[in-house]
Amino acid sequence: MVNLIEDGNFGMGPEEFGSDIPITPQENFVICVYSSVDEATACRLERLRSEDGIIPTCKLGCCYCCRFHILTNIAEAHTLAQYVKRELSVDQINDLRIRTQQWHEWDNSRPGRYPSANIYEQTDLSNYDHCCPLLANGACIAYPVRPVVCRTHFVSSHPLSCYAANIPKSKEDAPVVLTSVVTSTSRLSMAIRDHIENAGQDFSRSTMLLPQLLAIEMGWDFAISL
Repeated sequence: MVNLIEDGNFGMGPEEFGSDIPITPQENFVICVYSSVDEATACRLERLRSEDGIIPTCKLGCCYCCRFHILTNIAEAHTLAQYVKRELSVDQINDLRIRTQQWHEWDNSRPGRYPSANIYEQTDLSNYDHCCPLLANGACIAYPVRPVVCRTHFVSSHPLSCYAANIPKSKEDAPVVLTSVVTSTSRLSMAIRDHIENAGQDFSRSTMLLPQLLAIEMGWDFAISL
């Protein structure tokens, strides 16, 4: 995994930002996979609607699922980082960095965890409501390049059930996930796994929580050590 991050095809130095950043072959591959996943997802949702009368309750402004632990891989994280460096303003990137550091400190403060020695400045987490650091003002700031797991997560239950799912000892019913959407796109998402392994990398070692890989790809000093 370290080699993959250090390979110029997958990672970029933190000093390289701006709209003139070229799209790498790996980024282009992932974007093409995303397009296919979106098409397959739309087809499956239409079948659920027409054949079973099932309509997902997910809609614009609903972001409770962004509180989940989102697993992604190094190829998707590279695509995210490229988008951030190319599309976001300096202020947006600085805010993203702060939110990502807060997430790391929150994650390390959980029971049984220890603060990372790489985080030098402790952040006040008293009012911190953990969620994906890409979430800002109720919307994903990197929505066009959100990972497959985000693209295929749909529920038919009340959106608040996704919020309750992240509350310990909650008595609310678990969200009713439309698992057939995930199943119908699995062969497409596997293409990313094959891409990583064909590059000589261990896919399982390239899979981590999104904030962890994002910090690594962005070259932030609080990123975890590998």
